[in-house]
Amino acid sequence: MTLEEKLAQLVGFWVDQGGEVVAPMQGEMASSGRLDEATAHGIGHLTRVYGTRPVDPVERAAWLWREQRRLVTETRLGIPALVHEECLTGLAAWKAATYPTPLAWGGTFDPDLVAEMGALIGTSMRELGIHQGLAPVLDVIRDPRWGRVDECIGEDPYLVGTVGTAYVRGLQSAGVHATLKHFVGYSASRAGRNHGPVSAGPRELADVLLPPFEMAVLDGGARSVMNSYAEVDGVPMASDPTYLTTLLRETWGFDGVVVADYFSVAFLHVMHAVAADLGEAAALALAAGIDVELPTGDAYLQPLAERVRAGLVDEALVDRAVLRALAQKEELGLLDATFEDEPPTAIDLDSPEHRDVARRVAEESVVLLTNDGVLPLGGTDRPAPRRVAVLGPNAARAEALMGCYSFVNHVLVHHPEVPMGFAIPSVLEGLRAELPGTEVRYAEGCSVEGDDTSGFAEAIALASDADVAVVVVGDQAGLFGRGTVGEGNDTETLDLPGVQRQLVEAVIATGTPVVMVMLTGRPYAVGWAVDGASAPSAVLQAFFPGEEGGTALAGILSGRVNPSGRLPVTLPRSAGAQPYSYLHPILGGPSEVTSTDSTPVLPFGHGLSYTSFTRTDVLADHEVAAGDTFTVQVQVRNTGERAGVDVVQLYARDVNATVTRPVAQLLGYRRVALAVGESALVRFRVPTTRLAFSDRTMVRIVEPGAVELWVGPSCAEKETTTEITVTGPVHRVTTADPRLVVSEVVPATVEVADEVGLGVQRPIEEAPVS
Repeated sequence: MTLEEKLAQLVGFWVDQGGEVVAPMQGEMASSGRLDEATAHGIGHLTRVYGTRPVDPVERAAWLWREQRRLVTETRLGIPALVHEECLTGLAAWKAATYPTPLAWGGTFDPDLVAEMGALIGTSMRELGIHQGLAPVLDVIRDPRWGRVDECIGEDPYLVGTVGTAYVRGLQSAGVHATLKHFVGYSASRAGRNHGPVSAGPRELADVLLPPFEMAVLDGGARSVMNSYAEVDGVPMASDPTYLTTLLRETWGFDGVVVADYFSVAFLHVMHAVAADLGEAAALALAAGIDVELPTGDAYLQPLAERVRAGLVDEALVDRAVLRALAQKEELGLLDATFEDEPPTAIDLDSPEHRDVARRVAEESVVLLTNDGVLPLGGTDRPAPRRVAVLGPNAARAEALMGCYSFVNHVLVHHPEVPMGFAIPSVLEGLRAELPGTEVRYAEGCSVEGDDTSGFAEAIALASDADVAVVVVGDQAGLFGRGTVGEGNDTETLDLPGVQRQLVEAVIATGTPVVMVMLTGRPYAVGWAVDGASAPSAVLQAFFPGEEGGTALAGILSGRVNPSGRLPVTLPRSAGAQPYSYLHPILGGPSEVTSTDSTPVLPFGHGLSYTSFTRTDVLADHEVAAGDTFTVQVQVRNTGERAGVDVVQLYARDVNATVTRPVAQLLGYRRVALAVGESALVRFRVPTTRLAFSDRTMVRIVEPGAVELWVGPSCAEKETTTEITVTGPVHRVTTADPRLVVSEVVPATVEVADEVGLGVQRPIEEAPVS
């Protein structure tokens, strides 16, 4: 290969790159130019073929097949391009299914369902000739003020790791390579400012921010990693071989491809100023371990070629990256592909299978925060209300159901003349379909943003005349100042945007029971709505629940669906209490030595149901050697009057350690469906590596000592407790150690009433092992 042919394999070409801003500083970066000229020596990637503007999928597939044939037949080496797309909430393409945002995945606590979703997304992508998806986001939430919180799974590394790894397995089962991002530290920026400096120490990186990536690489087999935009302690991650090479490749054994986040190689020069020009930026990134520059070849083409020819960059580094890029293409079957087959002539990107899984993810993700009994609105024990007022800026807007990286909010917003291309019922439409015998009346009340209260009077009038008012508030996702949450849309306050709080309070003042539904991309400081003197009767939290979110919320409001979501992130007290994580040491929470109170409004793991559960009799092995595995079991019973799903959450606290440790840490979890009166024994097999941490020399260890264990409805409530002692010498953790907790539901019983009212027991079928 000539040097030009090598470098061509290390860059992308952005098809349809134009005026629509869908990446940071896109307008300031170099354009891709003409495709035929840019691919004279071949090309590594084609960037967002389907995802830059609305194109008909079948027509674009036909174009793509022709271009791939041209690359095979008209370039000297005949190597096709690798096609990558965004796929964070489903394939980001016109007419494709839009799933709940990743923060909703975390709310399900259901990795198996997320894997099923990933497989469907991957199947659609592969059918269109797409080879790599730029998901999942494995950034652990550290500050809800950051705009990209809706792209994240949660604030707990194990939840992020298990759910994210499930997505990787699902997507890659369809033959599409997953891309882990953003490696690493992006979510820990100061004050939640996008691209802001990160001051995390090496222990926070090792024990909080890195584990999800480690799990996805070692347990999920992820084939690609994308660097973080962040600079950590002054060193931009795009130029840091400590993480991109030493840790990722030499320690973890990753043998896939590292791709640059869009323009991040050039950012080493234009934003971080650690490189004098694009050539030096390319040299730094290549040496650090970034193999492919995306979305285009701003630095890895002419600037890097000049440095190689001048002897300033060893061509062996180029060869290293090219071999990795070609190995990926070989793994994907591209080196043997001719594209002489016909492209798809008909494809349903929003099939019934897609919609079914989208609905199930949405239903499982919605969190019932509070309920004084007003919900559900119907059921066997109560009639549906005669008149419901549906109010608020997000009640009738389909866009409010989708995240920042949905095609609608990411791209289609620039093309208002183009229809969405798929069905997405709003909450208002969902309720009208769900309650056919109820008069459902609507008023917007106010916009998501702004201070216009002129619509309050109509909303108040409808509420006053209704049996119940459902007020739907929250966010509008967007990018770089367009919207209230999303990439570049950070916030200085965690109040609901605009005058939405005032609208809710005005409706409450009518005396009509009020249900507040939040469609948001981040948790807001809504203590006034949870435990205030004039709080709503019930509050539901939905993190951008996708195309079936309106239907799912209607089913939960009516009682047809029993809510089972749990908070994957703390509900914050205030912006001033941030950054906050439930994984704090003793002095990270409230104490007598500070006048401030960081206690959250609601804790990680919280979520109510229309039934009730008890968790009792937690038992654990008396002791376990450091490095071994121990067993914990707990009895769970449905003590209410409806069938429901409990999320059994096992927590731990290292009582004494050589470095400060969190007051609570999620060890494992399991969703358990229980009929009325049914009980189940949930058993966890926990490797002691779940208790590991980095010691004072930054060696990851399991230390002997006492460990408190408990199961409860959230991290903050110790419903049933026990203790275990870790014995023996300190265990040094290696990549060969297990990382995952295995859970099972063993044969259980259901209590049924006999004819005199006494409880008797009968066995039920054993639930499957997960």
